[in-house]
Amino acid sequence: MAQKPEDDDKVRLDKWLWAARFYKTRALAKAAIESGKVHCRGERCKPGKEPRVGDEFVLRTGFDERTVVVRALSVVRRGAPEAQALYEETAESVKRREQAAELRKAGALGMTSDGRPNKKQRRQIHQLQGSFE
Repeated sequence: MAQKPEDDDKVRLDKWLWAARFYKTRALAKAAIESGKVHCRGERCKPGKEPRVGDEFVLRTGFDERTVVVRALSVVRRGAPEAQALYEETAESVKRREQAAELRKAGALGMTSDGRPNKKQRRQIHQLQGSFE
């Protein structure tokens, strides 16, 4: 008895992340999960975890951290508009990502990464870290 691909009630987390187009391959999705870049309810997940509609996941990709809520399940990778229907990103997550992008775009207070920061740059770093705590 072969399992039909349309049987969407049971799907692995790595397969869902791939179908929702967060990662280009299932192998990359599995590697991200195993390295602790995917969390559910504040805990690390396993690639075989079965996501349910309404589950909230925190995904770190590159510089960004997204908080997404599962809206639908799929084991098939389709076009981007259909993939975006599988999840909904929280408003707070969108706001945080936009703020982080603006900071990166502004060059993080004019600092460059040409080695160790000088005294002025260290002060700016300490001031910036104090504003996030």
